[in-house]
Amino acid sequence: MKKTDKEQDQPASGPSASELITAKIASLGDWRGETLGKMRQLIKAADPDVVEEVKWMGTPVWSHDGIICTGESYKSVVKLTFAKGASLPDPAQLFNSSLDGNVRRAIDIHAGEVIDETAFKTLIQAAITLNSSAKKKPAKKAKT
Repeated sequence: MKKTDKEQDQPASGPSASELITAKIASLGDWRGETLGKMRQLIKAADPDVVEEVKWMGTPVWSHDGIICTGESYKSVVKLTFAKGASLPDPAQLFNSSLDGNVRRAIDIHAGEVIDETAFKTLIQAAITLNSSAKKKPAKKAKT
């Protein structure tokens, strides 16, 4: 079947970021995939408007007015790195990795570990609030 001119002009589109993240989770095929999938569900529950992206050689990224966090999987850990984690309140002490930096903080989840879902969703919402407040900088006062 011959393509119309309109179809020929449009670039072939690949899978969406959400589809790529779903495939990545499925490809892990073990506790890491289950854990990353569960954390993804919690992120979406905390922010139904979250934007899923794939960056840095296939790393899942969740954004809302800026990056909230990334989701990486390693042999013995699933790591959720919060882009501005050092500026977030963490009363439940979920952050347990990358604590020495001035900007990022991470949560390392090992096989069998359970994360406090309510505290995690609160952390996601705090990250969104921080990102949103950075976008709404006050206007500079006019010189008198």
